[in-house]
Amino acid sequence: MINLKKIRNLVSIASLSLMICTPVQAASYTVTSGDSLYTIGKLFNTTYTSIMKDNNLTNTAIYPGKTLTVPGCIYTVKSGDSLYLISQRYGVSISDLRQANNKWDNYLNIGDKLTLPGITSLNTTTTSATAVSNTTASYTASDLDILSRLIMAEAQGESYNAKVAVGAVVLNRVKDPRFPKTISSVIYEKSGGYYQFTPVANGWIDKSASAECVQAAKDALNGVDPSKGAFYYFDDSATNQWLWSKPLAARIDKLVFVY
Repeated sequence: MINLKKIRNLVSIASLSLMICTPVQAASYTVTSGDSLYTIGKLFNTTYTSIMKDNNLTNTAIYPGKTLTVPGCIYTVKSGDSLYLISQRYGVSISDLRQANNKWDNYLNIGDKLTLPGITSLNTTTTSATAVSNTTASYTASDLDILSRLIMAEAQGESYNAKVAVGAVVLNRVKDPRFPKTISSVIYEKSGGYYQFTPVANGWIDKSASAECVQAAKDALNGVDPSKGAFYYFDDSATNQWLWSKPLAARIDKLVFVY
C-alpha cells in the first residue's frame, strides 16, 4: 500500500508586535557563483533592469562577492525560530529564503539578520491579529523511493547539497508545464527516443538508495533547492554544447545546473 506522507505546519501569531521584522525599501544580496541579474531579479520579485537602476549599473556584468541593493525586508531571528517557520510566517518559500541569504544549513542564532526576498512592507499598525499558515507538502512512498534512487545513481559521490540539488531538478520539472506532472513521469520521460536521465537507461535507477540519499530526497520534496530553480544538470566533463549553452543556475562539486 502506498502511504501518503503529509507535513503540516500551523503557525498562529497572537500579536504582530512579536514579529521582529524591520520593513525597509531595500535589503542587500551578495552575488554568488552562477548568479545573473535575471535570476536575482526572479528571486527578489523584481526585474533585472530595476536592479541595474537601483545599483547604478551600466551593464549586466556581476561577479561573486559583489553586494547588490534588492527589494526585501530584514528579519531579526528570535527564540524558537527556524527557517521553516519564518518562511511560512511570511509566505516566502524556504528555498528562496536559503538562496537570498546563501544559507544552506539549518542553524540560527538569536539576533541573526535574514533577508526576506521580495517583501518591502508589513502591516505594523495592527496591534493584535492572528496569522495562520496551513501548508501541506504531500508525496507518496513511491515518489520518495524513486527520487532517492535517482539521487543515489546520479550523485552518490557528490556532496549532500549536490544530492539535494539533483532531487530539486526533478521537482522543478514537475512544476513546469514543459515537463510531465508527476515525479515518476519526469524521471522515466523519453524525448526523441532517449530517456532524460541516464540511470533509467543503464539500469542504475534500480539500485537501493543510501540513507543520505533518502534524506536528500526528503529535503528536495520539502522545498530545499540548492540548484536555484534549475531544470537540467550534467557533469562538468560533459561535451554536449546544447547543455553548456543554457543559462547557468549553479555549480556544485562536479555537477553543473542550468535553466
